[in-house]
Amino acid sequence: MTSAAEPPPEGTPPKPPPPPEGPVLPLAEALARGTVVLDGGLSNQLEAQGCDLSDDLWSARLLADDPAQIEAAHAAYVRAGAQVLITSSYQASYEGFARRDLGRRQVDELLRRSVHLARRAAAQNEAAGRADPTAGEVPGGGGDGGIGAAHTWVGREPERPGEHQAAPGESAAAREGTVWVAGSVGPYGAMLADGSEYRGGYGLSVRELMGYHRPRIAALAAARPDVLALETVPDIDEAEAMLWAAEDCGVPVWLSYSIRGHLTRAGQPLERAFALAADNEQVIAVGVNCCTPADADGAVRLAGLVTGKPVVVYPNSGEDWDATARDWRGRSTFDPARVAAWRSEGARLVGGCCRVGPDQIADLAAEIRG
Repeated sequence: MTSAAEPPPEGTPPKPPPPPEGPVLPLAEALARGTVVLDGGLSNQLEAQGCDLSDDLWSARLLADDPAQIEAAHAAYVRAGAQVLITSSYQASYEGFARRDLGRRQVDELLRRSVHLARRAAAQNEAAGRADPTAGEVPGGGGDGGIGAAHTWVGREPERPGEHQAAPGESAAAREGTVWVAGSVGPYGAMLADGSEYRGGYGLSVRELMGYHRPRIAALAAARPDVLALETVPDIDEAEAMLWAAEDCGVPVWLSYSIRGHLTRAGQPLERAFALAADNEQVIAVGVNCCTPADADGAVRLAGLVTGKPVVVYPNSGEDWDATARDWRGRSTFDPARVAAWRSEGARLVGGCCRVGPDQIADLAAEIRG
């Protein structure tokens, strides 16, 4: 028998290093202290890096084919000031990967990989910030408006205890160089890849939807993200199913609806949609994403009033997705200056979704820092 102190037999492949540890400060506690900056659209950053996302698996394809690109995209957002990285698992599903002949255990590993890639991006950027005082700067940004809030502090000279004074609106994460990881749980319609996540009403029962979501949530939770992002939810039935599926996973969640006007995508009143999470202690934030900035304005106030919880808000650029043409239409209306109004109405997790890139997140972080 080989003792633990002896080297392994010759030819034994080395064990992969364990993923980096997550932050000590829970995200819920950080939200109680101040505003935390989310990242932006992972897909548009991947496209900016030259990745082809025309596959039905979208960005999730790169979990299997080119995970280094995903890590690089996460790193771009950390440099821009993002303090929460949302994983590339939005469109990752057993059914979707089965079309590429990947089995359940392989998909479990890809879901865990999505968390580990975000952890590594955060850890490597923190290390770079400690070594290089300019590591938090966004190329071409210039001045404070081009410096990511999180790693502005990481890159500075160490301060004596009690010396650092937080900038107006600066969160606990910015003070401590902390980056959290949110495991993305996209809706059932994302797996269908036909735009139905913008409609909801799939004809499935809550129980059937829960059966779809539970295994993915369990696999993501096993990788220990700091929070699960139940995001781009189009209707109340699916929100209920996702909350039930996450109930025993041991990880806090946020619940974020995709909306149009004052309704869910399926046409239900937002007040009723938000109320679903009001008494759920596992839910640390409620709000909206993947909607226009104008629609987000009214939803932020309502989410806070109905639930009494911190509000999460990360809209699209304002352009509309044409699912038939698979292209964006219209013009961008995303304005980081909106964050002041969002924060006054209770928003504590703010960022961007589709078509919002690192430059806009850098501007958003600068607005929050005041």
